[in-house]
Amino acid sequence: MHNRYEAVRETLSRIDKAAQEMGLPNISARLVEPNEMSDRRGPEVQYLEIFAVSIATHHMLIAEGAKPIAIVGQSIGELWALAAAGHLSVEDAARLAVARSQVLTRQSWGGKMLAVGVDGRRAESLAELINHPHLVLACENAPRQSVISGPEALIEHVERVADALGWPSLQLDVPHPTHTPAMAQAARDLRESAPRVPYGAGRWRVCSPWLGRDVGDDDPVELVAGALTSRVRMLHTIRELHAAGADAFVECGEWPVVTKFVEASIPGVRCLVPLSESDPVEAVRALVADSTGGGPFRSRLSAPSGNGHGPVVRVSEPTPAGSVATLPAPVSYVAPVPAPAPVAVSAPAAPAPAPAPVPAPAPAPAAPAPPVAPVAVAPAAVAPAVVAPVTSPSSAGLDYETVLAELRTLYGDFLGYPPDLLGEDDGLEAELGVESLKQVALLGMVSDRYDLPDLRANSSLLTVGTLRRIAEAVVQARSGAAAR
Repeated sequence: MHNRYEAVRETLSRIDKAAQEMGLPNISARLVEPNEMSDRRGPEVQYLEIFAVSIATHHMLIAEGAKPIAIVGQSIGELWALAAAGHLSVEDAARLAVARSQVLTRQSWGGKMLAVGVDGRRAESLAELINHPHLVLACENAPRQSVISGPEALIEHVERVADALGWPSLQLDVPHPTHTPAMAQAARDLRESAPRVPYGAGRWRVCSPWLGRDVGDDDPVELVAGALTSRVRMLHTIRELHAAGADAFVECGEWPVVTKFVEASIPGVRCLVPLSESDPVEAVRALVADSTGGGPFRSRLSAPSGNGHGPVVRVSEPTPAGSVATLPAPVSYVAPVPAPAPVAVSAPAAPAPAPAPVPAPAPAPAAPAPPVAPVAVAPAAVAPAVVAPVTSPSSAGLDYETVLAELRTLYGDFLGYPPDLLGEDDGLEAELGVESLKQVALLGMVSDRYDLPDLRANSSLLTVGTLRRIAEAVVQARSGAAAR
């Protein structure tokens, strides 16, 4: 995109200028130049990187003819949405993002965010059970994915209770846990210290999931500060947009976070994450052609994968028979929240999270997790399905083929997926669409089946999970157990 679009180059240079004024490294070089990216980055750099990716994707969409009817951001992603819509300058959005990060770092709150695979009502009841003012339902992402935010020690209690109830859960790896009354001091600090920036008339409508309405003549600092302590109702925003006519949702982050919430909330809508496609530009052109030409949208539940590895099947929902929609659908965007890949949550996301984004579907509150841009939303984590109990293996040592066959059956039964179609090298999330919360539940079942409690703590099996890697880990761990 940097090489193809002048608007992208100009926007990244403006982010670089703002970053330089604040003593931060060159952002575009980290994203564009080979070998420039390193792991040495603070949250401010991470937020600006997500901003740069999101706003660049937005400019690509506009250059290719996309016309959003609304732009939505989750958590800090609301800043990206305001910049994409033209309400804020790119430089001012960058400065406000850094100011927000700095007040959160100064407060240094020992909190965590936990994505739970249940609806908001049950998640809120779970938080209220412990009865602490800072432990609250932070995000309602999808019908079966919510995020609880609170003190770390209490989040661990919540996690144990959720596990006892059979509710899948995953802690979100976000730079700053937010959306709780515990952030009141940071919000006051931001109101007192953040630079006041002008807010102008934008080109597109911006929907705020925490305000529950469109952004009007609102002070940008007040918007950012208010979001720190408020609940994010992405589920409601998605459904309201759909009811108003939005049938196509485009996420401007690197991975599907918010679009997963959308797919879980409104089965059959068209969702696109250009940067997760093998040819982002062509994917956007096809969407625009469908929208303007009146062609029926193909659901991502049955659409061919852009990565060349076969069909993408959303395991949390049945594949629809026939066309999903026959009328032209307006395009909307979603701004990601910072969220780690495992979750999702929306943007940042960030998860997802962004946070995260919840792990994917990410809890990423996604985010709040580490999600720019136009519109809309994605599938939620679903409570584990009932799977027939399986007896533990009788011998300590197992060969790889035996374990792989058993895993295919276990995963296939859980997901409602034919076992013979589960390739041993298929990415569970990237290619098969298995959200992070489901992967957590499945890995726990594998751990119990083979009596390998340490397997639950192997996060690499979640972030880059394939049946081959899980089978190899089981065989290796069982062999080690036999040797002892």
